Amino acid sequence: MTFNVENIRKDFPILERKINGKSLIYFDNAATSQTPISVIESISDYYKKYNANIHRGVHSVSEEATEAYESSRKKIQKHFNANFSEEIIFTSGTTHSINIIANGYTDLLTSDDEIIVSGMEHHSNIVPWQMMVEKNHAKLSVIPLKENGELDIDHFKSIISEKTKIVFLNHVSNALGIINPIEEIIEISHRNGAVVLIDGAQSSAHFTIDLQKLDVDYFTASAHKLCGPTGIGFLYGKKNLLEKLPPLMGGGEMISDVTFEKTTYAELPHKFEAGTPNISGAIAFGYALDYINKIGLDNIYNYENELLNYATQSLKKIEGLKIYGDTNNKTSVISFNIENLHPYDIGSILDKFGIAVRTGQHCAQPIMDHFLISGTVRVSLSFINTKKEIDKLIEAINIAKTMLS
Repeated sequence: MTFNVENIRKDFPILERKINGKSLIYFDNAATSQTPISVIESISDYYKKYNANIHRGVHSVSEEATEAYESSRKKIQKHFNANFSEEIIFTSGTTHSINIIANGYTDLLTSDDEIIVSGMEHHSNIVPWQMMVEKNHAKLSVIPLKENGELDIDHFKSIISEKTKIVFLNHVSNALGIINPIEEIIEISHRNGAVVLIDGAQSSAHFTIDLQKLDVDYFTASAHKLCGPTGIGFLYGKKNLLEKLPPLMGGGEMISDVTFEKTTYAELPHKFEAGTPNISGAIAFGYALDYINKIGLDNIYNYENELLNYATQSLKKIEGLKIYGDTNNKTSVISFNIENLHPYDIGSILDKFGIAVRTGQHCAQPIMDHFLISGTVRVSLSFINTKKEIDKLIEAINIAKTMLS
């Protein structure tokens, strides 16, 4: 379809809202993207027409719900080009997915093994692994950041070895927007016999992800970053690897046979989907991908890159403003501070103008420590935003600067 941002904006009811008497300008897309009406209606339709528990039901409503749920799994498989639909595990989101893998390797690693994390991670891709190494005493090493915020790949090459079992990092930094060279990292890791987990929460909404081409071992993303609802995401894993991992949770659906002597687990993907899942959320996830594919990820990437360049150049004209992670290879996220002004104060004043930004550490304290700062103002752009909105942001920042100086 032809990309027309004004027509696209009509699909998002929340953009009709007024905040403090001003039209909402939503620049917090890296935290949660907004939801088009087609996705909202898919949730309503589920509860109106075929609300029932899935699998095992022989009645029509259950079968309809099951078909819709499994159809979404196949949409995710196709969208991300996984080899098998059973390699797609529904989870509550990226955090849940990472915990499944970290828990799964707890008993598979020993104190002789090493794992590597990047210094650019969201806390959800740090804490679960710290919890794991407290139990199995594997060694955790970190890929440091260079001065500009990019990963130091030469240092990574110097610390990986045949002892390294897992390398885990994000595809795109949620705090900086920097795109990491995961193709190179995956190739180096595999050469050394390590598996790789990629946190794709911040990349999936911006450009095409081809799992088979990447040859990545594990990959995860959340629907609410992709125009979908909160509380639903997916974990991808190569089939042979997932089959070796124990489930994180036990209960209904994930079992094959249960006796008081022994329980056997179900086949993939159900082994990792204990209990009643977020059925409406999974279905809506599929509708969200339908919507994104209708617009086209190439169109989204090109338009967002145009917005990023425009916003970056506009912000750089403000005296005393510093952008962190100002590199050439990034998505539409800009983190900045203004000299002698607190990010929270700037964000609070922007809200008076109806402008939603994120302030703080963005669940990425190690990045803030790297730059010796307590936090930033983060502007995260999406294909629903416009250059006119960026102009209003610049105007509001200048007013905030005057008020706070």
